[in-house]
Amino acid sequence: MKDYLSELNSVQKSAVIETEGPVMVIAGPGSGKTKVLTSRITHLLAKGVKPYQILSLTFTNKAAKEMTHRISNVVGDDAKKIWAGTFHSIFARILRVEAQKIGYPSNFTIYDTEDSKSVINEILKEFNLNSKEYNANAIRSRISSAKSNLITPIMYDRDEDLKSQDRQNKMPRTSEIYKRYVQKCQQAGSMDFDDLLLQMFRLLQENPNEVLEKYRNQFRYLLVDEFQDTNQLQYGIIKKLAFYPGSPRNICVVGDDAQSIYAFRGATIQNILDFEKDFPDVKVFKLEQNYRSTNFIVKAANDVITHNKKQIKKEIWTEKNDGAKIKLLKSSSDTEEGRRIADLIIEYKNRMHIPNHEIAILYRTNAQSRIFEEHLRRVNIPYKVFGGMSFYQRKEIKDFIAYLRLLVNRQDNEAFKRIINYPKRSIGDTTIDKFIEYAAQNNITLWDASAEVPLPNRAAQALATFKLQINEMVQYALKSDAYEAAMYAYKLSGLAAELKSDMTNEGISRIENVMALLDGIKEFTEQDDVDEESSTDRSLSSYLQSISLVTELDQQEGTPDYITLMSTHSAKGLEFDLVIIGGLEENLFPSFMAMNSQSEMDEERRLFYVAITRAKQYLILSHASTRYVFGNLRMNEVSRFIEEIDESCFESEKVHKAVFNLMDDEPSNKKIFIKPKVNSSPNIPKDFKPSTRDEIQEGVYIIHQKFGRGKILNIEGQKDNQIATILFEEIDNPQRKIMLKFAKLQVIHS
Repeated sequence: MKDYLSELNSVQKSAVIETEGPVMVIAGPGSGKTKVLTSRITHLLAKGVKPYQILSLTFTNKAAKEMTHRISNVVGDDAKKIWAGTFHSIFARILRVEAQKIGYPSNFTIYDTEDSKSVINEILKEFNLNSKEYNANAIRSRISSAKSNLITPIMYDRDEDLKSQDRQNKMPRTSEIYKRYVQKCQQAGSMDFDDLLLQMFRLLQENPNEVLEKYRNQFRYLLVDEFQDTNQLQYGIIKKLAFYPGSPRNICVVGDDAQSIYAFRGATIQNILDFEKDFPDVKVFKLEQNYRSTNFIVKAANDVITHNKKQIKKEIWTEKNDGAKIKLLKSSSDTEEGRRIADLIIEYKNRMHIPNHEIAILYRTNAQSRIFEEHLRRVNIPYKVFGGMSFYQRKEIKDFIAYLRLLVNRQDNEAFKRIINYPKRSIGDTTIDKFIEYAAQNNITLWDASAEVPLPNRAAQALATFKLQINEMVQYALKSDAYEAAMYAYKLSGLAAELKSDMTNEGISRIENVMALLDGIKEFTEQDDVDEESSTDRSLSSYLQSISLVTELDQQEGTPDYITLMSTHSAKGLEFDLVIIGGLEENLFPSFMAMNSQSEMDEERRLFYVAITRAKQYLILSHASTRYVFGNLRMNEVSRFIEEIDESCFESEKVHKAVFNLMDDEPSNKKIFIKPKVNSSPNIPKDFKPSTRDEIQEGVYIIHQKFGRGKILNIEGQKDNQIATILFEEIDNPQRKIMLKFAKLQVIHS
């Protein structure tokens, strides 16, 4: 057997060899957590513990396979006999053997999310409930949450608080649906993912002598990875197996309270915070040495996390050198943020020779990927979106764009097929197939074919209503800009109501994506900043043309060497040479949903901590002074998390919320600071009339419809490409560069 202890530091070694009794390993980021877990299992085997007596629970199959592979390299085939896997896979394995004891067949089916939604939709029909009010996703999420908190249908029905919430959500019969859902699953011999946990708990609870005792005797040593991510139900099962009179309590939990970021999935940080109360004689080992990041990055992470009150105190440190200081990127808008980040990536690739696969852009919400994707494409940098598909390939985006395409071109057969029955309007696949067949036979479009194919009354009425809506949208679009037309289509089509009927985390994410698309359209209609590809045509047709290349590029196969784009939640467990965190503004990161809750704000801070500690060598923190939100240009305050990092960690002086640097990118040492003004609409005269190009000269005062009053400091460039540098008086971050051929400026007297 290889010497598995020689590569461990002193704290890691102590955590490995302390095999008896309860042990808690607090493992900071980059501290060698997996090495400790695998070495601990190897040590148990070396001491003579049988492989089948070891139960090792993880959260991902990847982690379980990596652990088994590492142990195999030391001990050989014995590693395959260890019970190592995810909570769901291990419990499914046990349930296959014991299921009949709780009324399930041993060959029970495991329902995925779509299967569960299908069952719920059947129940809604059975109960004659409106699927708009009782959204299947929302009901599924509600049932999942109940199961994760050990709430059975009977307990749910007796809980007045839960039923009151359901009434507020206009779903008062949720408890009945939950009860019926459980009945139908059991009748079908099926379990959903939550059942694999709940039914495991029930199995142990209802069979204390025959089953619980059997597995207590078998699993003499328990190990739990990422313990901070466990929910109440998972910990309940763990305690049943490890915590009982006469138990050796050989349980080792490994995790980091500072990386507990999955409350929205039901995880509770209290499990790791309260572990010492449940096991008072626990031995605690803190892995505080970081092997991943340079000193300035580690210091920044420590600075941030100290602001959380509920935590297990530790001080992460590293023997690596100070490394590069953190770069703070301040942009005037989210569009400029995307452009500058793309430019910076080119700079780091050229100067630091960082390959694409060692670079990641992280963001708080998936909807933010749109701007980064567009600017990376413009400079031909390959990328891949993780934790979600590319922005323009998301279903809700393709659905919405299909509506917009049909408004511009009713001969667009693909758009027609996509939206003719979305939202559902009693036009099924059989009817659509008739349209397709008739159109092919007569060499006409589906739009025209639909007018000639005879239909039953219900489908005919639905089709007539649909066409009436489309025609009304077309007429509106002809006299409106792209944004006004898109907003009108969003509401009239029923898409807005359809999306808002699902307020689960997934549903909210879909709404955010559509809002991000609308914000992009709004920006398109108002753009007059420097952009050589811009056009004065702000119609819906022009907008669709502007994104056509983007959507076509989505279909192309990428290179294996790409930039990684992902949400901060998806980045946990990964590391990169260069990490860029975008959108660090109040109400975005931290999220506006955390503003009134200390526990949720603490989780946002832990999420930022995770994001920072993904960086090995270089870290860029970025924020924008303005950002389109729901079609409105919003002024932003810098995220409090940036404020919590000590000045010494940054390349240059940090700009606080109270001041903004007007000369952000200028090489001059001179800095001008102003206090931000109240974010009110600029005072635009009613008789506003753009001046001619000849009247616009250096030194004159002007009025801009969006930015208000300002002074032209400089004009550079030739003819149609002239750019004016203007200092505005009524906005934050007031110095702007604007291309004059697109600008609408009225010269005024000083």
